[in-house]
Amino acid sequence: MLGEAGATVYCTGRSVRGRLASGDSRPETIEETAELVTARGGKGIAVRVDHSVEAEVEALCERIRAEAGKLDVLVNDIWGGETLVEFGTPFWKQSPQKARLMFERAVFTHVVTSRYAVPLMVERDRGLIVEVTDGDSFGYRGSVAYDVTKMAVIRLAFAMSRDLRRTNVTALAVTPGFLRSEEMLAHFGVTEANWRDAVKKTPDFIASETPAYVGRAVAALAADPGVKARAGRVVASWTLAREFGFTDVDGSQPHWAEYFEKTYRKPYTVADDSAYASWLGGSIETVAPDWPVY
Repeated sequence: MLGEAGATVYCTGRSVRGRLASGDSRPETIEETAELVTARGGKGIAVRVDHSVEAEVEALCERIRAEAGKLDVLVNDIWGGETLVEFGTPFWKQSPQKARLMFERAVFTHVVTSRYAVPLMVERDRGLIVEVTDGDSFGYRGSVAYDVTKMAVIRLAFAMSRDLRRTNVTALAVTPGFLRSEEMLAHFGVTEANWRDAVKKTPDFIASETPAYVGRAVAALAADPGVKARAGRVVASWTLAREFGFTDVDGSQPHWAEYFEKTYRKPYTVADDSAYASWLGGSIETVAPDWPVY
C-alpha cells in the first residue's frame, strides 16, 4: 500500500525464495512482497535481514543511505511469534524459552532497527516511525508474554516520541483489527476468495480486514502534514479509515470497535487522553525538562 502511494519500499525479513526462515512454515517471501509493492505502482526492493542481528540491521540502513539518501517512513512490523503464543495457559505454565524468543523477535528487533534507521530521519528533521501492535487499548491481551510484547511496542512508540519531541520526526503505534492475513486464512482453511466460509466457525471473522487496510492507514499517516499531533499514541486502522476516507481492497470499511460493541453489547475501551495522562509528566521530564541532551 505504500507502493500504491508511490513509495520506494525496502521489504526486509528472513524468508527469501529457496530459503525460508528457520522454523517458519509460511511460504511468503520478501521478494513476493517487493513484487506486490511494484505492482501497485511503487518500487519494491527485497533485502534479506535478520532484525535480531545488529550488524545486519546496520548494514541495511547503510545501504538505504547509499542508495536512497534518506528514509521517510519506518514500519516496525517485525513479529515472528505465531508459534510462540500460548493462549489459554496461565503464565506460570508458559514456556520461558518461548517468551524470551518472542521478546527478542518482536521487541528487541524494533529497538535495534529504530536505533540504526532513525538517524536518517533526524538528520533531515523529518520522518515517521510506525510501531505495529495489536489493540488500541491498554487492556489485557489474553496471554502474559503476548500482552507484554504488544504493550511494549506501544510503550516504545511513546518513549521514542519523548526523545523526538524537539524534532519533526514522529513515532506512533498502529493496530489492525481482526487481521485476515495469509496465516489466518490458512488457519481457518479458506482463501481470500471464500474467506466468508470461515464465519460459520468463527463469527467475528465477518469483521476482519486484509493487511492492505492497515497498510493504507500507514500511507495516510505518512501523507498527513498534521501527523505530529499523534506522536506517542496508538491508533487503529478503522479509526484512520473513517478519518481519511480510505477503504479495504474490496471497498469495505471494517470497523472492529463498532462491531465489538454491537455484537457483545459492551463498551469498547480505547487508550484515549485519560489513559495516557499518567504516562506524561514523569519525574525525569519534570526535574530535567531538557532530557535527553541532543
